[in-house]
Amino acid sequence: MASLLETINDPADLRKLPRTQLKALADELRAFILDSVSRTGGHLSSNLGTVELTIALHYVFNTPYDRLVWDVGHQTYPHKILTGRRERMATLRQLGGLSGFPQRSESEYDAFGTAHSSTSISAALGMAVAARQKGENRKAVAIIGDGAMSAGMAFEAMNNAGVAECDLLVILNDNDMSISPPVGALNRYLAQLLSGQFYAAAKNVGKNVLKVAPPLFELAKRFEEQAKGMLLPATLFEKFGFNYIGPIDGHDLESLVPTLENIKHLKGPQFLHVVTRKGRGYKLAEADPVAYHGPGKFDPAVGILKPVTAPKQTFTQVFGQWLCDMAARDERLVGITPAMREGSGLVEFEKRFPGRYYDVGIAEQHAVTFAAGLACEGLKPVVAIYSTFLQRGYDQLVHDVALQNLPVVFALDRAGVVGADGATHAGAYDIAFLRCIPNVSVACPADENECRRLLTTAFEQDHPVAVRYPRGAGVGAAVEPGLNALPFGKGEVRRARAGAADGPARGVAILAFGTLLYPALAAAERLNATLVNMRWVKPLDTELLLEVAARHEALVTVEEGCLMGGAGSAVGEALQAAGVVKPLLQLGLPDTFIEHGDPALLLALHGLDTAGIEASIRHRFADLVERIPPALKMVG
Repeated sequence: MASLLETINDPADLRKLPRTQLKALADELRAFILDSVSRTGGHLSSNLGTVELTIALHYVFNTPYDRLVWDVGHQTYPHKILTGRRERMATLRQLGGLSGFPQRSESEYDAFGTAHSSTSISAALGMAVAARQKGENRKAVAIIGDGAMSAGMAFEAMNNAGVAECDLLVILNDNDMSISPPVGALNRYLAQLLSGQFYAAAKNVGKNVLKVAPPLFELAKRFEEQAKGMLLPATLFEKFGFNYIGPIDGHDLESLVPTLENIKHLKGPQFLHVVTRKGRGYKLAEADPVAYHGPGKFDPAVGILKPVTAPKQTFTQVFGQWLCDMAARDERLVGITPAMREGSGLVEFEKRFPGRYYDVGIAEQHAVTFAAGLACEGLKPVVAIYSTFLQRGYDQLVHDVALQNLPVVFALDRAGVVGADGATHAGAYDIAFLRCIPNVSVACPADENECRRLLTTAFEQDHPVAVRYPRGAGVGAAVEPGLNALPFGKGEVRRARAGAADGPARGVAILAFGTLLYPALAAAERLNATLVNMRWVKPLDTELLLEVAARHEALVTVEEGCLMGGAGSAVGEALQAAGVVKPLLQLGLPDTFIEHGDPALLLALHGLDTAGIEASIRHRFADLVERIPPALKMVG
C-alpha cells in the first residue's frame, strides 16, 4: 500500500486530503527528508523545521497560481518534494540534478529564484503589485526567516509594501525563538481571532465611526496598540502598515491551516509570525542545528561522525588561524562578518577576542561601511565575507572604502567554483569587479601557505586589499607558523621551460592566478612550458610579465574566475599598454552562470583541470607544441 507521501505528485493532490491526514503526511515528509539528505548531503536543520508550514501553505493557497517566494531558499526541500520532484531528490545538488535552492527554470512552483537572503518581500511585493495592475486575483506570499529580517532590504520592502495598497502576506519564520515568547494556547487563539473576518471588519468599522470624533479615535488607536503590545510583538510591523498576526506554533497544523485560511481572505498587507524549530523531529539536529545545517552524507541512526583521519586544512581554517595570530600581534585588528561566523572561520576568533569580534547580521552593505568607519579611527578591520556576498556591498566598497582609500582587508571566501550551492554562490566575478576600482588591490594565493602569507601582506598595506581563496582545501601545502609577508605585487616563476634562458623567444609560458597553479603546473610539465605564479591580479607584476613575454612566443593565462574583465584581461591590457604584441590564450570561466555539481567535475567541464589546460594549449598553439621534444609529448 502506498504511503500518503507517495500519493502526492503535486499540491492539487495534497488539497484533496482531509485535514485530519495532514499530521501523518508531515511525519512521512520529515522522515523522507532525513533519509534523502543523509544520502546526498545538503541543508537539513532548516528543512526539518519547515515541514508543517510548507504543507499548510500548499494546502491553503492555490499554487502555482498563488505565488510562494521563499527567502534564501535553503529550506525548500519539503516544497520541492510536494511539487512533483520527490523522485529526483536523489540527484540533489549534483551536476544535472535538482538545485538546492528554488529555480524558476526547474519548476513552475518556484515563483522566484533565491539563495541570497532578504529578497523575498521585495519580489513578492512586485508580484502582488503586478497582480493588482493586471486585475488578477492571485495571492503573493513571502516566507522569510528571522535572520533574514536583519537585512536592510527586508525593511525597505516592508516600508514600500505598507503604502502599496496590494494583497501581500509576509510570513516570519522565527526559528531561533529570538523574537517571541513561548507559544501556547492563548497565542493560538489570538492568532485565529486576529486573522478572522469579524475582527478585521469590526476594526475597520470602528475606525470609520470614530474618525468623526478625532479624540476618541486617537484614544482607541492608542488602546489597541498598547493592548497588542502587551500580548504580541506587533507594534513594529504594524508601524510599517501591516496587520500583524501571531505568534503561532509553526508545527501545529491545527493552528496554521485555519489561520492561513482566514488570512487568505483579508485585504492589504498581512504579517504572520510563526515559530518553528530547526531540526524538528530529529533529536541530533534539534540539539545542534548548526552542525546539521548543511551536512554531507551521514547515517541518521548514528549522526555526523568525526573523520578517523584528520582532513586537510581548509583555506577557511587557514584564515581563521591567521586572524587569531594577527590579532594577538596587533591590537588594532577587528574582525567583522555578516552572519557567517562558522562559514568564514571566525568561531575561535570570537572566543579569544570577543571584544574585537562583530557579527553584524545579514547586512553586507552595513558590514563594509562599518569597517570603513573603524578604519577612519585608526583600527585595522578585516571583513570575512563570501565572494558573492561582497557583491551586495559593492556600492559601499566603492564609495565608502576605496574612494577614501581606507585600509580594510577583505578575506574573500568561496572564490571561484563552489560546488553544490551552484550559481548563486559561485565566486566567479570578484576579480573582474574588484580590479576596476581605484586603490583596491587583489591577491590570489595558490595554496594554503601563500594564503596565510598574502593575508599578512594585505594587512600591512595602508589601502584596501582583497585576498580571494576557494572553498575547501587546497593541495595540502604545509603552513608556516609565523606571520611572514610575501612581496607586495610580485609573482614568481615556478617552472622554467628548458632552454628558455638562451637564444630567441621560444615556446609557451603559462601565467597562473590562484589555486589553478597546480593543475597548470602539471600541464606545463607535459608541455615543457614555463609556469609563472602571478599571485597578484592588481597590482599586476608587469615587470615579470614583460620579462616572460620577451622569452616566449605565446602566453596563456589561467584563472578560476570569469574571463570577461578577469586576470587574463588584465594581462592583455598590460601587454597592449607596453606595445607588446604576443599571442594570448585566456583560460577561465565562460560567460555563463556556473551550476551546481562537484567542483572537480565543474572545473573539468570548463577545461580547467590539467587535461583541459593541456588540450586547450595544444589546440591553440599546435605549431609550438610540435617543437616540444617527443619524449615530453603526451596525448592531448
